[in-house]
Amino acid sequence: MKIFIVDDDFNVREILTLYLKKEGYEVLSYKAGDEALSAFTQEKPELIILDIMMPNMSGWDVLTEIRKVSKVPVMMLSAKGETINKVLGFDLGADDYVVKPFDTKEIVARVKAIERRMVDINGKEAKQFNYENLSIDMNDYTVVFRGEKLDMPPKEIELLRFLASNPNVVFKREQLLEQVWGFDFFGDTRTIDVHIKRIREKLRTDTENWSIQTVWGIGYKFEVKGKNDIG
Repeated sequence: MKIFIVDDDFNVREILTLYLKKEGYEVLSYKAGDEALSAFTQEKPELIILDIMMPNMSGWDVLTEIRKVSKVPVMMLSAKGETINKVLGFDLGADDYVVKPFDTKEIVARVKAIERRMVDINGKEAKQFNYENLSIDMNDYTVVFRGEKLDMPPKEIELLRFLASNPNVVFKREQLLEQVWGFDFFGDTRTIDVHIKRIREKLRTDTENWSIQTVWGIGYKFEVKGKNDIG
């Protein structure tokens, strides 16, 4: 897997490059966002590790430009750990958010988790799900609701896909973090709540035979009427 590291801190680029290359990944590093964007089309990275606070062009701006043309997984790095910054990152289409200073081994573990999810979605698991007025296609990461293609970040699509592929099964927030993000978010289950809220805002349904239901005190389920509960 080819990985871009984009960070204006030389030491961060060097240590991440060292550890990731030891794990067999191909790594290209850039000290500025515009440099990474210039190389993006030609190099076609399969994962981007992107710092937020950079001169000239912030990580937010880089992510916005990337999402105009690609759904490649993006892991944000930031010294700011406030929830509002994480929410902004996920809203713009980030797949992961890591607060500095970080443990390099944790970064490697998260990269491997993203790689496993990519293999599952592209290989072993079903790629298309269809319900009344809803179509989820993981071949090109598209969601169509009532005939309209929705603008949804990759992580929202993956969460919706996971729930829809397990109709009427109740999942705890921690289980959803593990299954969709691939690692423990250190108890920050609000990540799930934020994503569910945004998905619901885009899938306002009162007539379809399905809906995303909150199971109070536990978590969420993709409820489909006419199917027996199996969890």
